[in-house]
Amino acid sequence: MLPAISAPRLTIGLVRRGHSVTGGAEAYLKRLARGLSESGHTTRLFTDAAWPAREWPWGPMTRLRGESAQRFADELEKIGPEDHCDLLLSLERVWRCDVYRAGDGIHQAWMRRRAAVSSFARRLLSRLNAKHRETLELEKALFTGGARRVIANSQMVKREAEEFYGYPAGQIDVVPNGVPLMEFRPDPEARLRRRKILRLRDDEIALLFVGSGWERKGLRFALDSVKSLGKDYRLLIAGRGRRRLASGSSVQWLGAVRDLPALYSAADIFLLPTLYDPFSNACLEALAAGLPVVTTRANGFSEIIEHGVHGSIVERAPDTAEIRAALLFWSDPERRHAARSAILERAGHFDISVNVERTLAVLQLARNADAESGKIRKT
Repeated sequence: MLPAISAPRLTIGLVRRGHSVTGGAEAYLKRLARGLSESGHTTRLFTDAAWPAREWPWGPMTRLRGESAQRFADELEKIGPEDHCDLLLSLERVWRCDVYRAGDGIHQAWMRRRAAVSSFARRLLSRLNAKHRETLELEKALFTGGARRVIANSQMVKREAEEFYGYPAGQIDVVPNGVPLMEFRPDPEARLRRRKILRLRDDEIALLFVGSGWERKGLRFALDSVKSLGKDYRLLIAGRGRRRLASGSSVQWLGAVRDLPALYSAADIFLLPTLYDPFSNACLEALAAGLPVVTTRANGFSEIIEHGVHGSIVERAPDTAEIRAALLFWSDPERRHAARSAILERAGHFDISVNVERTLAVLQLARNADAESGKIRKT
């Protein structure tokens, strides 16, 4: 149990390279910054040229060169972020920080899972890829002394940090993701409007897949799973990727969707057969919208749901027979209706306000450690 906070107002540096208007990490960071600001703290974003100024109203922004992950990390070192903030919370792999939020998971773990379903040639190319080498080098730096504390968004990520790097368990705090629950509350009127726009029949079962990085998110397994389900099913795909991959008579590609609450309202079942996901934000949003979630054990989100109650947990993403069985199970409208209250009750534990409070508690632990060692810095 993390300690309660009775702390001075802080200037908190937040680090994230890159920007996508539909990115889950970006959505989380903005929600966190809003919560920190509402708690009376000041935030400063360290980012690159991709982040639009209009998307950051919560404090100053420092832009760094970010052509590559390592270049960005080097630039952050040069400016001395400790001179600009009381604490540095990084959501990006950098050389060092006070607290590292491992929201992207453990890259070594992802590479291992990817290799298990890849050809020899694909595995060889991955090993030779400079981007992967840089990512692993930065990750190793963080977990071998660069990060004084780590926030893992699931027990899965905590175990991987210990397994791959021997990072001390006592310095890892598990803080699950959070979403603004009221934004995703089921809305029957929005459901009718959106289904009409999507041209969904009343008896048609809408399966929703949300995410970019389609290889990791398991889109091919989703597509394979719905092929034999018949004309009463439609797979809605929201996210960035090559459109030709999202094809088929029972498939509708929507591209990048900004109004996700309305889209969740239109759906019946959420599907994410991911190969690796530290804790899918989209799954939590779907849960908050009252949808049963079909996902895999390789998704840290699976730790917060009960199989057959809030959705279904598939052991392996390539097991399309198990995915189809789960989709058929949740195709019964009476079953979905009966599960709705339990699903919403479970989602109720993961409001963004809880995440902000627990994140602040971790930052205070790091701040207290500074005070004990006489290293409190002035900004």
